[in-house]
Amino acid sequence: MRLSDVDVTRRQTGFTLIEMMIVIVVIAILLGVLLPNFRGTQDEAAEQRARSELRTLATAVESYYIHNSNTLPSALSSLTSATPRIVTTIPDDPFRSGSTDYSYARDANAVYYVIYSYGRDRAADITGMDTDGTMAGTNDDDIFVTNGTGTF
Repeated sequence: MRLSDVDVTRRQTGFTLIEMMIVIVVIAILLGVLLPNFRGTQDEAAEQRARSELRTLATAVESYYIHNSNTLPSALSSLTSATPRIVTTIPDDPFRSGSTDYSYARDANAVYYVIYSYGRDRAADITGMDTDGTMAGTNDDDIFVTNGTGTF
């Protein structure tokens, strides 16, 4: 048996450079398709979390109102120091970076309030509360609870 016969019958194992590049391209295409869907799922989960936490905070504000001579809190942080203590911490808005609480506004007469999350666009569209119970500003995606009319 000659040396050249041995070389021909021996089989090479492993990937060639072209095969590796094809695998990397296929993985990149799959990631490009899947990542936007994953981001949408994260936003949906954050929306559900915000809705749940806002309902809890609205209940806490109503409790504060009952236990404090029918006055609304000046800020959400008042709920953590109220007597009796209503909540221990104010949850963070999932649509804002860092540890930032939900936004809160009340009207000038302290009768109506709105608690809101910035929503998917991560920008506040609600700017406050009018004395007739309507919210000031606009709303394209903010998530909110209010004891007012809930309209603009």
